[in-house]
Amino acid sequence: MSVESAVRAVTTYRLTEMKQRGEKIAMLTSYDYSMAKIVDAAGVDVILVGDSAANVMAGYETTLPITLDMMIYHARSVVRAVNRALVVVDLPFGTYQGNSKVALDSAIRIMKETEADAVKLEGGEEILESVQRILSAGIPVMGHLGLTPQSIHKFGTYAVRAQEVAEAEKLVHDAHLLNETGCFAVVLEKIPAALAARVTAELSIPTIGIGAGGATDGQVLVIHDMLGINKGFSPRFLRRYADLHALMTGAVSQYVGDVKSRNFPNEKEQY
Repeated sequence: MSVESAVRAVTTYRLTEMKQRGEKIAMLTSYDYSMAKIVDAAGVDVILVGDSAANVMAGYETTLPITLDMMIYHARSVVRAVNRALVVVDLPFGTYQGNSKVALDSAIRIMKETEADAVKLEGGEEILESVQRILSAGIPVMGHLGLTPQSIHKFGTYAVRAQEVAEAEKLVHDAHLLNETGCFAVVLEKIPAALAARVTAELSIPTIGIGAGGATDGQVLVIHDMLGINKGFSPRFLRRYADLHALMTGAVSQYVGDVKSRNFPNEKEQY
């Protein structure tokens, strides 16, 4: 690999190249400048400014309450930090379902006001008109099938999706529709590994899995989950790479103790 190809920014086309040569795609979420700077410098290929910010940044139970303005705020912060990774922004609930003109307006706002690289929408055939309209404006779209958290009240559970034949076949059908319509990639969330492997083999665009096994073209996790900041979420697919909850709690407790005991600041820490 040449020096130029090793350092150039990740693009949607480059993700397709990675799929074709069997190179796995690493994707993580970020919601603020400081975290995104670390994630980008560590070599992550795609940064998702996810509507999961509703959960880990704002404390909501679901992703539904987060607004377009809130997503734009988080995305602006992330984009300012990133030099290499492709930045994808979730269109939040209510900004694209059922009205393709609203969908296009929402996507245009994200692209103009954040300078991100692409948007992500949840759903298949039912949102196809919105996907087509956004693509017609030259805005790259990432799809999202399987467990779609914005539809949690319809599902009523965060259980594994597409285990029954009918739902599995619909997912395959929707994946092909997104591929043929022009999406550059699709997230497959919490579906059987064998189904994810089938979809990955049949599509020309990359698949990014979360709880979908190892055959997908890439993987994505929520940064707060994989770093162990969020302790209340432990699905089977989550691997924790650190225990920052314990580390940060210990550091804050030590700071409180040092202040209370007049140990901080000492003579060297004042002017």
